[in-house]
Amino acid sequence: MFRMNFHTSVQAYSGKNITIVLALLGSNLLFNVLANTSFKYSALSLSWYGFLRWQILGNLAGLITVLTLTGLLRYVPLHVAYPITAGLAVIGVQVVASRILFAEPISTAQWLGTCLVVAGIVLIGGH
Repeated sequence: MFRMNFHTSVQAYSGKNITIVLALLGSNLLFNVLANTSFKYSALSLSWYGFLRWQILGNLAGLITVLTLTGLLRYVPLHVAYPITAGLAVIGVQVVASRILFAEPISTAQWLGTCLVVAGIVLIGGH
């Protein structure tokens, strides 16, 4: 059975491919946060124009998010890539969008959950 984790799969490639993997991970995170932030702005819009403008931006960012995940899957197995990208998205949306941009309160339990997500990413990516 095909078994490979993030660490060994990235080690199997040259430095150029590691750079590509990291660029795809960073792009995936960036566009995922942009998509979710756009949808929040869309929900807050008071006009149809604002609603549609943010929806279009959010959906374009979502498309790019999917495309970066697809590119990442050329280098990293799905069972490793998906939890890492999903976990990073949780952290990015919670910290950047919710807390910084919208000043939404994040409880201690939610911060603890974020730390557990980070621990999970480390476990998935490191073993």
